[in-house]
Amino acid sequence: MEPHNLLLYMGILFLISTGNKILSKKINIPEVTGYVIIGVLCGQSVLNVFNDDIIESLKYLSSIALGIIAFTIGVELRFNVLKKIGKSIFLIVIFEGFAAFFLVFFSVKYLLHQETFVALLLAAVSAATAPAATVAVIKQYKAKGQLTSAILAVVGIDDALALIIYVFAASFSRSLIMGSEMHILSTVLLSVLSVLFAVVTGIIAAVLFMSLLRKIRNDEVIKMALAAFIFLLLGISEYFHFSELLSIMTFGAVLTNLSPVIARKSEGIIEFFTPIFLAIFFIIGGAHLDVMSIKKIGLIGVVYFFARGIGKIGGGTLGAALGKAPANIRKYIGFALLPQVGVALALALSINKDFNQPEFGDKGKEVAVLVINILLFTTIITEIVGPILTKKVLMKSGEIVSNGRED
Repeated sequence: MEPHNLLLYMGILFLISTGNKILSKKINIPEVTGYVIIGVLCGQSVLNVFNDDIIESLKYLSSIALGIIAFTIGVELRFNVLKKIGKSIFLIVIFEGFAAFFLVFFSVKYLLHQETFVALLLAAVSAATAPAATVAVIKQYKAKGQLTSAILAVVGIDDALALIIYVFAASFSRSLIMGSEMHILSTVLLSVLSVLFAVVTGIIAAVLFMSLLRKIRNDEVIKMALAAFIFLLLGISEYFHFSELLSIMTFGAVLTNLSPVIARKSEGIIEFFTPIFLAIFFIIGGAHLDVMSIKKIGLIGVVYFFARGIGKIGGGTLGAALGKAPANIRKYIGFALLPQVGVALALALSINKDFNQPEFGDKGKEVAVLVINILLFTTIITEIVGPILTKKVLMKSGEIVSNGRED
């Protein structure tokens, strides 16, 4: 694609994003839902505004958005806040994350008789819960209380768990697709090393970042340095083939816990760019959906949706009970964990980038297309149902102080 055409399509993306922000507020739906729907309509299988060549040309914008998502998650993982909430939060995260993973895996593998690598990758994506829609509901209705705090903590830690699960699932899936003999111990060891490499890289980057900016408070300097480090982490992760999401998330988490002042300034800078890149991210993500494949993925999509939902609700409730959380958390927490757009879509696009490669052949391409289509197919449902359920449980727990919509 010629440069001026790329700029033209970027202009179209920004114009569409502006219209969606206005329209979604008027018809009272989450903005992210509008972006995904617009992306589907503009994709190759409907209006063909964004075909495969254009999507490929815009892939680096999606990578930047992945970095922003990962950093946003990281700066939410404040250890002092997590310590105050208590062990019940960690039990909720572990049980809801792994319950969704195992229910989706066994349902897809044994009920639908799909290949193991398909079940693994879908299960890995299912573990993630999207903070964006949940946070939007909490802010919109000014919710405050124990349940609200628990929900915010769970959706933050949950995404960290989902990223780690994905690294392991992707390693096993690569071995299965390549048809190479899979040695469980060596595969686990390689996965652990991949996780450690990503985490250590993020820690080193954070230490260097804080050292460089220890005596600097100029926003312009912080802005340039933050962009440099996020781009460096994206590039290093791609070069060495480990999770860019995990390394940048670690970078943000270390920063927010060891240097809160720099972290707050960095977060404010990221918030300025977030609407721009996330709009592009969700629209491009939606454009990947092949509408004609809905018949093919229909049954798998339905099974995925219900298996994940049961895992999230049942696992969250069980974790809260075992952790002896307050009654309103035990009763309602699971129903606020259904939204999946955001990190789940980021993982699906990571699968598309990692597995839609020549060395994986047709199997790699098929699983990449299948996962992203199933996710987008179910995302529209979860982004409608999820925020409604979150609002209802917050109302039932008495933590919504305003039932009106903010202007």
